[in-house]
Amino acid sequence: MNIGGQRGLAFAAVIGAIVAVTGCGQPTTRATADVTQSSTGATGATGAITGMAGGARGSGAACVFVKPDGAQKFGHVGWGFKIPGTGRWVYGAVENPSAKLYTPPGGDIGAWHAEGAYDRMLSEMSTDAHYPGTSEHPYSRYRCTKSSTHDVNSARAMISRVEARGFLVGVDPRTGKLTSRDCLDATYDVLKAYRTKRLTPAPKLSVPNVWVEELWGWSDRTLTPR
Repeated sequence: MNIGGQRGLAFAAVIGAIVAVTGCGQPTTRATADVTQSSTGATGATGAITGMAGGARGSGAACVFVKPDGAQKFGHVGWGFKIPGTGRWVYGAVENPSAKLYTPPGGDIGAWHAEGAYDRMLSEMSTDAHYPGTSEHPYSRYRCTKSSTHDVNSARAMISRVEARGFLVGVDPRTGKLTSRDCLDATYDVLKAYRTKRLTPAPKLSVPNVWVEELWGWSDRTLTPR
């Protein structure tokens, strides 16, 4: 097992996550909004990466949104990716409102996604506009990177997959294997499908807050309600 690039030491963190953390969960009340919602390392660059909001032809970009105090301070993450040439972004998360370690495929895992301009994305993520968490655990940080490669269609297809596959942190009842299908897996899988450059691998059962620190070369900014 390899979490945050450290073998052995990560095992205790994983066990702690399974025992003490209810996945990426945060018990909430669902909000209504203009949204497409499912039914069912080192910090590196700390400043903003310019040109994220523009619609330059062929320019891709991706962001990771972070609730550092989510999931009993193991962290919670969501994602966003740019549609090149349009100035629009697709963004979302798996919120796990039940706070259960396992929800079978097709169950309500609090999966949602939306599309809009860069500023709208920041505004809605900063206020939990589509699936609000508790006031103690807002999306309060975001890291972004430009990407010379991108595949919007594959990323959209992956969104459909992560929204339908259920939630898991622990032993998969179908296979008996220790694994995960949580907020970090959803974020990583969507951004990997997008073909995001400099995307740090996220092994199963990784701790979100550890993984976020290893997004080498990504910008790192505070996200405040706007």
